[in-house]
Amino acid sequence: MAPSVLIDQAVDSSVPVAAKSLNNKIIKASHPNPSLQVTADHKLKSVDAPVYAPGRGEVLVHIKATGICGSDIHFWKTGRIGSLVFEGDCIIGHEASGIVLQCGEGVNHLKAGDRVAVEPGVPCEECFLCDEGRYNLCEDVHFAGVYPYAGTIQRYKVHPAKWLHKLPDNVSFAEGALLEPLSVVMHGVKTAGLSLGRGVVVCGAGPIGLIALAAARASGAHPIVITDLEPSRLAFAKDFVPSCITYQVDLTKDAQGNAQAIRALFGDSEYVAPDTVLECTGVESSVCTATYTARRGGTVMVIGVGKAIMNNLPFMHISLAEIDLRFINRYRDTWPPAIACLSGGILDLKKLVSHVFPLEKADDALHLCADTRNESIKVLVVDEQEASL
Repeated sequence: MAPSVLIDQAVDSSVPVAAKSLNNKIIKASHPNPSLQVTADHKLKSVDAPVYAPGRGEVLVHIKATGICGSDIHFWKTGRIGSLVFEGDCIIGHEASGIVLQCGEGVNHLKAGDRVAVEPGVPCEECFLCDEGRYNLCEDVHFAGVYPYAGTIQRYKVHPAKWLHKLPDNVSFAEGALLEPLSVVMHGVKTAGLSLGRGVVVCGAGPIGLIALAAARASGAHPIVITDLEPSRLAFAKDFVPSCITYQVDLTKDAQGNAQAIRALFGDSEYVAPDTVLECTGVESSVCTATYTARRGGTVMVIGVGKAIMNNLPFMHISLAEIDLRFINRYRDTWPPAIACLSGGILDLKKLVSHVFPLEKADDALHLCADTRNESIKVLVVDEQEASL
């Protein structure tokens, strides 16, 4: 994608140049544009950001709801996830939905007033991966909320129309914001290939793990065990999907010990041992446990995001048991089926929203989410303003 060029020279230096819309000028809106940035020195900063007019193929969206993701917390606290580094200040947020305010030239499938969900990754559409339809692996993706591309914790955001998806009337803005983590899970579940009546283990009862639990149940997998360290999260999981079996990870046991205890929940036979493990934490010890938990020839799908290097994976066990250790990077082609799942009642994720904050108090949302003592599940930042241009 071409570098951004501003027509209006009244540039707000607090917003990275690359985060601005292509060939766009700053416009005057009827309301301010409060936003939340993560700074290069690991602080949160509330900023009244500029508003840009949509260019060709783009749409100006009033963001109504954004979910807080663990990656937002990680960028704030550490400044990086693997090779993704915050080298300057950047508006964060990528799990979002909103209302179309204005369409740029050439946009025909959307109009002002449409309710939309934001697919945050904008690929280059020119590389071989994009040509193959594997756009989630594009190395030149512009991903909202990852430096230097401005995210969705702001009132007004310009986004390419191609990566906006209409919401049906029976899907709320809050549910629209949940489509992004649901997309992560759907890509993982599809890649793992769950089967009717075959056992599944879900490692981690955070938002991704809980969505994976619901998706596994909807897929027909059975029985389903979900694991976590926190009893309160396991209690929530049992209430969320009553048919699941819960297992509290025992820190006095090693990976093999916990795996043995988990497998015992499926019965004594190797045949009934779990065929698939959906690892939703990214924690190295949990990934190791997952590899010992899956049956021989089974699949471990790592959906969670972990540290850059893992040194202690049990290579010979994975090799001798022919464990299919698989990974995903975000998602592709998931928004329409994810919307269908929510609209059609296949999944009901509304219970996951535990806390809601107004846009002006987005920093409080981050602080609450970062403290595990608050026992939050999914925290939303919402804007109740009837914003217009």
